[in-house]
Amino acid sequence: MDCGDAERAVIAGLSADNMAPDERSDEQSLRELEALLGSAGGVCVGRVLQKRAAPDTRTFIGEGKAREMKALIDAEDCSLAVFDNELSPSQTRALGEELGVRVIDRSTLILDIFARRAGTREGRLQVELAQYKYLLPRLTGMWSHLVRQTGSSAPIGTRGPGETQLETDRRHIRRKIAKLEDELREVRRVRASQRRLREKNSVPVVALVGYTNSGKSTLLNTLTGAGVQANDRLFDTLDTTTRRLKLTDSLEALISDTVGFIHKLPHHLIDAFGATLEELRFADVIVHVIDSSNSLWERHAFVVNALITRLGADAKPRIEAFNKCDISADDAESRPRGENAVSISAKTGEGVGELLERICGLLENSGVKTTLRLPYSDGGLVGMLTREGTVTRAEYMDDCVEIEAVLRPEIYGKVKKYAKI
Repeated sequence: MDCGDAERAVIAGLSADNMAPDERSDEQSLRELEALLGSAGGVCVGRVLQKRAAPDTRTFIGEGKAREMKALIDAEDCSLAVFDNELSPSQTRALGEELGVRVIDRSTLILDIFARRAGTREGRLQVELAQYKYLLPRLTGMWSHLVRQTGSSAPIGTRGPGETQLETDRRHIRRKIAKLEDELREVRRVRASQRRLREKNSVPVVALVGYTNSGKSTLLNTLTGAGVQANDRLFDTLDTTTRRLKLTDSLEALISDTVGFIHKLPHHLIDAFGATLEELRFADVIVHVIDSSNSLWERHAFVVNALITRLGADAKPRIEAFNKCDISADDAESRPRGENAVSISAKTGEGVGELLERICGLLENSGVKTTLRLPYSDGGLVGMLTREGTVTRAEYMDDCVEIEAVLRPEIYGKVKKYAKI
């Protein structure tokens, strides 16, 4: 294999009996870890999968497996070892000493990819906050080589600086975290203002969610011509893109592409991206894009559904869009169907018309709250609104009739020019 200038790495994972099922490594999670490594610009030249009753407190995978991994690293001239499981600071340090190379875990690798890909100021703030939150509890392990030198038996000139530096770094990082959280609160405030304006103008919102590399950006491009870069790699796009989507002559919506989810996504990242992901809770419809060509689509869909629930958006109307049907191994009859499922190809456009019909159907069943000021010259609309919608208040003013009503989107489209701004 010609690896060029890519950093060579060995990847490793552990499946321990006392681990939670979703924390264990297997061949599938190692393949995904290899793809993540490729997204970060590295290349996997070997893999190790260990099974134990419990993780080794020092080397995580055990002394014997660590020696086996060291031999593989030396034979393949590697400079990096990547673990599929989260490591403690002391395990990271011990493995670095045993293996003689840099050691990182899955969370660190994902954070690195996010740091590379974040293009907007908001995205960079979110990634930086996640990195600092991940780093803070690991400072003790990073500085323990100096902490061990404190005390009366420490060599001359080495007493105390480790602990002093550790506390200095902790204070510095806590200040950085506080500052970043303040800046992201401002982002949330701006988003809330934008959301209130959308609600006042009664513009429905459709959110695209899905496992990373499921084809969300391609679908957004197909639906709106957004021109978002869409490559075949994990976490290719991080920054949320929102475009206007014309559904019918009288119905428009905003459609947003969100960051992709993944198995074992670091919780600090989910927390940091809250300002972006909270939009799911305010969406009128969620479109869950599923890569039907991937044999693990059920596992991936479970991960996404669990995160949607965690974010408080599980009650939202949802459509499952089984994407990449043009390359799926399943025949058309075996693909999932149903009221809230549709088979599509974002690349060729197959099934996209049906997807739009499903979106329209869900939006039409959800009422739009609005306040209208109808001039008396169009007073006949009052009767139409009473028949077709739910009028909650009608006040006859000097120059107009002010009406508060809940309307289906297609009815609102006919009268939205009268919406109170």
